[in-house]
Amino acid sequence: MRKRLNDFSDVHLYVVTQTPRPGQSYVAMVTAACAGGADVIQLRDKSLSARELFRLAKDLQAICDRTGTLFILNDRVDVALAADVDGVHVGQEDLPVRVVREMMGHKKLIGCSTHSTAQALAAVGDGADYISCGPLFATPTKPDYSPVGLALVKEYRQLVRTPFVAIGGIDATNVAQAIAAGADRVAVVRAIAGAPDVEKAARTMKDLILKAKEDRQAVVGSRRSNP
Repeated sequence: MRKRLNDFSDVHLYVVTQTPRPGQSYVAMVTAACAGGADVIQLRDKSLSARELFRLAKDLQAICDRTGTLFILNDRVDVALAADVDGVHVGQEDLPVRVVREMMGHKKLIGCSTHSTAQALAAVGDGADYISCGPLFATPTKPDYSPVGLALVKEYRQLVRTPFVAIGGIDATNVAQAIAAGADRVAVVRAIAGAPDVEKAARTMKDLILKAKEDRQAVVGSRRSNP
């Protein structure tokens, strides 16, 4: 199976895990999300011990290897290195990107959560391979952050050359807005990981993203032909 490109040029749907429901497992969740078309999986669970996280990361990386999906671990640079996963994602309160780059070298992906243009440019300058922009909309996943709104997506589109992922409260009802504003890739948590049918939810979201990108391109083409 061909692996995704590390430059994120072929990434559309980025799925972030959440704590499995009773009767569900991370393995089942990730397997279903990959089957539904997820291009990137990020494991985010702050409750697991380092040993538990290591074992789970190894299992999920193996699933992603079989499906050609990139696998990213949230926060834990030490575990990411030990488990030899595709990359790590850090936030504004975690280790600085430049330090993470020194630790992980240049063969692994490093992502960084950003909430302003200044943070985005700083992360890019420090060596991030991709950044996230959000939260776009209100979300219980990030209750301490106010929504940044679609205007920030437009700023990132104009000012940031490194790939960015729109995130925060995105679901089937508003994903087209994020794409229309300028996002090429979208990260989803609850709308997929928390869905009754994870595979179906991922497939639906992927289709919506691709359709919205086609619609945006059609608008751009129309403007160019009718100045």
